[in-house]
Amino acid sequence: MHKDMEKQLKGYGLTTAQILYRLPDHPVILQTYVWQDYDLAPDFPEMRGFLKFWEEKLDGPLHSVRYIHRQLISATEWRALKGEFILH
Repeated sequence: MHKDMEKQLKGYGLTTAQILYRLPDHPVILQTYVWQDYDLAPDFPEMRGFLKFWEEKLDGPLHSVRYIHRQLISATEWRALKGEFILH
């Protein structure tokens, strides 16, 4: 099974973050960066880890972060199959 599907079955959802940061050489200019990964709401450990990495390792200071989270698969969308169809 693909690792993304495994994460979705464990409750992960797709999280997209729009990160605004200041350019190191021109702090009055804002630049945008879009980050996307599977993450667990409401704690968002993956996004928090990425933002921690950003603050520790990258030069452009963060201005703001906007994010949206969508759980793509929920338990009510799955049902047991009792057969299979084989095509060619």
